[in-house]
Amino acid sequence: MSHDVTFLIVDDDRVSVMAIERAIRKLRLDNPIEVAGDGLEALDRLREGPRDLRPYIILLDLHMPRMGGLEFLSNVRQDVELRNSVVFVQTTSYAPADIAKAYEHMVAGYIVKDNTFESMRRAMEMLGAYTRIVRLPGERRPPYVTAARAL
Repeated sequence: MSHDVTFLIVDDDRVSVMAIERAIRKLRLDNPIEVAGDGLEALDRLREGPRDLRPYIILLDLHMPRMGGLEFLSNVRQDVELRNSVVFVQTTSYAPADIAKAYEHMVAGYIVKDNTFESMRRAMEMLGAYTRIVRLPGERRPPYVTAARAL
């Protein structure tokens, strides 16, 4: 089954990116994957990239060079075109202040990376289910039809 939702991984740590990509492959999720090395690159991609890759589910690290995750979130939430973006923070930070600030920016979830493949797999499994269940702005797939409605 092809999914209309693209995962945009925003992370400067190549090992983390490879772990996310590996978990997605192991789960056989066929969502397209885009990667940006920091918040500035991600903003450029979202603003100037092809509109047919939308909607995105953004997997966002907080601590990156040039533009970190919280600054990225501020920019996204102020942009009329991007403000409804679905963002999950995926970071190594357990800091209560980081968690609170992320939720102040209306993130969909805060996932702490513990650097084990099993926890990464579970997080990607949850996001894969999310893309199948939740409808996102700009999504082009047909409405879900239940067996009762089909009769």
